[in-house]
Amino acid sequence: MSTLKNDRYLRALLRQPVDVTPVWMMRQAGRYLPEYKITRAKAGNFMSLCRNTDLSSEVTLQPLRRYPLDAAILFSDILTIPDAMGLGLWFEYGEGPRFLHPIKSRRDVEKLPIPDPEQDLGYVMNTVRAIRGHLRGSVPLIGFSGSPWTLATYMVEGSSSKVFSKIKQLLYTEPETLHLLLDKLADSVVLYLNGQISAGAQSVMLFDTWGGVLTGADYREFSLYYMHKIVDGLLREHDSRRVPVTLFTKGGGQWLESIAATGCDALGLDWSTDIADARRRVGQKVALQGNMDPSVLYGSPKRIEREVMSILDGFGPGAGHIFNLGHGMHQNVPPAHAGHFVEAVHRLSKPYHY
Repeated sequence: MSTLKNDRYLRALLRQPVDVTPVWMMRQAGRYLPEYKITRAKAGNFMSLCRNTDLSSEVTLQPLRRYPLDAAILFSDILTIPDAMGLGLWFEYGEGPRFLHPIKSRRDVEKLPIPDPEQDLGYVMNTVRAIRGHLRGSVPLIGFSGSPWTLATYMVEGSSSKVFSKIKQLLYTEPETLHLLLDKLADSVVLYLNGQISAGAQSVMLFDTWGGVLTGADYREFSLYYMHKIVDGLLREHDSRRVPVTLFTKGGGQWLESIAATGCDALGLDWSTDIADARRRVGQKVALQGNMDPSVLYGSPKRIEREVMSILDGFGPGAGHIFNLGHGMHQNVPPAHAGHFVEAVHRLSKPYHY
């Protein structure tokens, strides 16, 4: 088993005692850092950055040089699997992802291949291996994927959406076709995440960014069912160590009990869910990750500390809390504010751990 100098993130995921509450930030590598912008410019475009092992490793490590974070997260994109399926991913500047060949029919779904992680997504596996080498056991590395439902929304809509009209039309008129797509995606995500684990990821996370746009019944049928399938298919031990899995549904606070029943190790919470209420509802079944509103980082150091204290108080004493933002870091947050946030979590959380 490889030795970790700082394993408090992994220990907290497994609800084991820690000295302080571990902290990392969703999108901790990104556009709020000037050094990221320089590296991105070298790459030329976003997908070139993701596909370049040296540059994607570099941006993964950049926030760890600035802040005493308790985990690194692979720098990549949730849409790598649809891209490897042949949909032609590209990014319109300032407008997000686009697909050249979105899903328009059942025949399109039937033709989709299941990508091989080493053959079709080898650049991601190479980056995982490179990052592990650079980290030298300093902190754990998190791997990730988008959830099947979230991937499907982009594949059917062809881009980002605010109303999700195309995929919801598919859901209500051709549910069998959507299930076929989601099943292929679930199989692909299992292979992809297991590939990341074999390459060196020590924990994995599923980002269900758009699960919250569904009704309760549709969420269970079209999103949670497939995340459960993925949890069942994941490698849960590697290198003689448990590999924890975290599920995060943005807007999913009303379904915490159902998500916890999948067998995952931790639930990600967005800022719309009260962490004290979440802990009461799930008890000791899973750890909780979250859940400060990223916009708090615009505030003064005192305002940031007040919010950190509020969330620490809400969770209360004991193990099983990974402090994080309730969603991704905003691009115009001052880097110094992020640093104060990380320092405040470590300093203020000490009394909650015995």
